[in-house]
This record gives sequence, structure tokens and C-alpha cells, in this order.
Amino acid sequence: MEEIPIRKDVEIMGELNDLVKQIHETAKGKGWWDEPRGPLEVHALIHSEISEATEAVREGLDVGFEFNHDGKPDGHGVELMDAVIRIADYFGQRGWDFEAILKAKIEYNKTRAYRHGGKRF
Repeated sequence: MEEIPIRKDVEIMGELNDLVKQIHETAKGKGWWDEPRGPLEVHALIHSEISEATEAVREGLDVGFEFNHDGKPDGHGVELMDAVIRIADYFGQRGWDFEAILKAKIEYNKTRAYRHGGKRF
């Protein structure tokens, strides 16, 4: 199993919107936006990636990353990243500022009460 190193010396902000553009351009180039997609379809596709992450854990692939026999990245973390990629693609399609929305949400979450909302899970 090959682990991806975590780099703590890299400032991610400033690069995320560039990644969103790259992800969206790749998706367009592969035909994923040849036909218009509505928000509900995109949300369902994101949800399907989360479901695939759940299945990866159920199947014993509770690893962030490994290559399968065909050389394809596989594992729990990879499936979660597919959801992030779909989200980034949608942000690119909508022209939304990924970094600004992420920063705003991070800052807001700092103001929330401990375990806000009373949810068990």
C-alpha cells in the first residue's frame, strides 16, 4: 500500500480555484457537460460517490489510497476525493468562488457552539 505524504508546509488557499478550473475543464473535455445538468442530478452524483466510499469501507478498503490490479487508485480516501472532484467540477460549472465560500464557511464554523445542533452522529 502506497501512502500519499501529507505536506504541512503548503498553503492550499490560492491554489484551490485553479484546481477547480482544471477539474471542470477535464470534465467538460470528457463530455460530462455536453448536456445541461441540474443541481439535483449533480447532488445525486456527489451522493453516489459518498456511497462508493461507504462500500469501500465495507469491502475492507478502509485505506486512503492504494492502486488496484489495473493501476487505478482505489480506497476509501479515493472515493471521498471523487465527491470533492464532483463538487469542484460543479463549482467550476457554476462559476462559484470555491476558496471564498470555503473560507466563509470555515470562519463561520469557528463561531458555532460545541457540537451544535444536538446531533448524535
